[in-house]
Amino acid sequence: MKSLVDHLSQYAAYHRDPRNIVSHFIGIPLIVVAVAVLLSRPQWLGGWVSPAVLVALASAWFYLRLELRLGVLMTVLLGLCVWTGQVLAQQSTMLWLSSGVAMFVIGWAIQFVGHHYEGRKPAFVDDVTGLIVGPLFVVAELAFLLGLRRDLKEQIEARVGGVRINPKRAAA
Repeated sequence: MKSLVDHLSQYAAYHRDPRNIVSHFIGIPLIVVAVAVLLSRPQWLGGWVSPAVLVALASAWFYLRLELRLGVLMTVLLGLCVWTGQVLAQQSTMLWLSSGVAMFVIGWAIQFVGHHYEGRKPAFVDDVTGLIVGPLFVVAELAFLLGLRRDLKEQIEARVGGVRINPKRAAA
């Protein structure tokens, strides 16, 4: 199994332009919440279990196996996304579906704008695990901005280099 540094370095290689990283701070949370919303129907066992819960549990297992500290944080964040999904799933079909689809489409649009600046395709195009690593990347990048996890940041940057404006897209 790849390590935390392996996964984040592979993903980071597609995300070195700060404008792309900023787009991920908006786009990825929208997409994750949208998936939780859209998978929150049907609900079983009085609303305690849904496809969203099952996907969140599998994702939490993945994150916890990579690292306990980030895994616990990701599990809490996924729990909040599932809770939001469950709340919206209790609303009318129109509100539930339109909110989920809208967040999903807007989130992906923002992602593609970021990758325009990067001048590179999204990571998941080459490796589907990028879809599960993306949210972890956002949390790690937030930690780096807060001055946390310098050791992890240094390990990633030793492999893929630092964050920098894409000179080919600097005027974009």
